[in-house]
Amino acid sequence: MATIDLTEPVFAETIENNNLVILDFWAEWCGPCKAYGPVYERVSEEFPDVVFGKIDTEDQQQLAGMFGIRSIPTTIVFKEGIGVFMQPGALPEASLRDLVNKIIELDMDEVRAEIAAKEAEEGQDS
Repeated sequence: MATIDLTEPVFAETIENNNLVILDFWAEWCGPCKAYGPVYERVSEEFPDVVFGKIDTEDQQQLAGMFGIRSIPTTIVFKEGIGVFMQPGALPEASLRDLVNKIIELDMDEVRAEIAAKEAEEGQDS
């Protein structure tokens, strides 16, 4: 599946209704974004079951603000509705491919257990 342009009206629905969503926050004027775009597109074609979304930070300022995007490009990954990765900067093609494979293998039961443990710990601290 090729990349899709995501906007705020369909953002939450996209995250909730897909197992794995990878987001590229970018802008037209950004040189590194232009270099990363074709890499992101190529890798997206290798993983037809993964949603690769592109979010134009100029057009979708509220979404960029929601994630505190300060540097572009920034890659964010959601698995089963949970944010599991966020990194500013363009990823090399091999690194992006490795990231997708690692996230596919990620055990979300372990992730949810870690989140629950952190929340319980924070609850005791207050």
